[in-house]
Amino acid sequence: MLPLPQSFVDSMRNQLGEQTELLIEALNTESPVSVRVNPQKWHGADFGTPVPWCEWGRYLDVRPQFTLDIPFSAGGYYVQEAGSQFIAHILKREGVEGGKILDMCAAPGGKTTLYSALVGNRGLVLANEYVRNRANILADNVRKWGLGNVVVTNCDPQHIAAFEQWADVVAVDAPCSGEGMFRKDETARAEWTAQSVVMCAARQMDILRQAWKSLKAGGVLIYSTCTFNTTEDEGVLEQMTAEWGEEIEPSTEITVPEQWGVECVKVGDFQGFRFFPHRTKSEGFFVAVARKRRDVGGRSVVPKPRKKIMTDAPKDAVKELSKWVVNPELLRFAVVADSYYAYPAEYFETIRSLANSLTVIYSGVEMGQIFKGKLKPEWALSQSVWYNRDVVPTVEVESEVALDYMRKKDIPAQLFSEGINLVCSEGYALGFIKRIGCRVNNNYPNSLKINNL
Repeated sequence: MLPLPQSFVDSMRNQLGEQTELLIEALNTESPVSVRVNPQKWHGADFGTPVPWCEWGRYLDVRPQFTLDIPFSAGGYYVQEAGSQFIAHILKREGVEGGKILDMCAAPGGKTTLYSALVGNRGLVLANEYVRNRANILADNVRKWGLGNVVVTNCDPQHIAAFEQWADVVAVDAPCSGEGMFRKDETARAEWTAQSVVMCAARQMDILRQAWKSLKAGGVLIYSTCTFNTTEDEGVLEQMTAEWGEEIEPSTEITVPEQWGVECVKVGDFQGFRFFPHRTKSEGFFVAVARKRRDVGGRSVVPKPRKKIMTDAPKDAVKELSKWVVNPELLRFAVVADSYYAYPAEYFETIRSLANSLTVIYSGVEMGQIFKGKLKPEWALSQSVWYNRDVVPTVEVESEVALDYMRKKDIPAQLFSEGINLVCSEGYALGFIKRIGCRVNNNYPNSLKINNL
């Protein structure tokens, strides 16, 4: 591992004093391993040690080979730093279930999937990622998570800001200098400079200025970084206070037990929380929260549509699609390009307005195409918590067969019934397979295919 940048060490000495050596020592040890289970998909026995600030979080004693772990591959849990899971503790008193959350800098999807679980089946998450290849990774993780309540966009933040006073919660996990990743990422050490800290702080404010526009009056702003320095953390909060101080008020008071080791800070009306690896079982993380005043003027604005992306599914298609899901009365079905999708009924028109104005790369649950009145299901449907397992044969296979399926290797046809089958292992759905005589067609996504393992 590369040595820590000297200017970083010097800045930490100014910030931490005699505790700096403890931080340096911690940054040169192995990282803890933590995951967060999917409350709607996990069905295994309890495992690991609880993360104290997140009911779904678990510490693992050893780091498994996640790619070869069936529950991970099927969206049963997500690998996420324990500190990042603290956002669940922040929001649990805010009543976000059924609400709308904007995740402005969403890839690769750790916080997006957390928000998806928090808002539940009748809520909505708008997850935006500016970098296209990262947005594609985000979309894959959203499909695998399977709750069907996320819209993934690939937009400049100013395009999202056109939806004024739209979200109940706006979260900005801002691009940062990455000091909190020094323990696990040698590249973060190599690329860090004092100048990058200043540049990141400026970029963070640019994103926040756009994000603030999309927050409803009375809504909650969450700002987070994976860095330690006060320039990107308290310094950015001070800038926000200077620009919007009259529009900000404290959010619900958040209590933090002393034994958690979390540093609590206050800047104006913001409550802030910093995770140092020598004090908490986590990588470095900083998060702050405040509320937009309830009496702020203005109104919710939805831009005029620039295009028409979604078309209501015809009645005969709805009849076929309804067979493939549980509780179809809670869903709406639409055609996008040449494929059918299912959406939470309560937010269908909201999702349509997003699709008509933004660059949406995935939303809802992609169900597939209909040929001669019958659905040819897409892989995403198999991962959905809405999927009806009674519609086609479900075949439980051993782990080695499951891994061959995810490697897209040949699988014995005699394991399956003629036609479409759902492939499961350990009770988790992995995807569809179609038997045609003595051969099978495997529809596992190439983007998730296991290579060289």
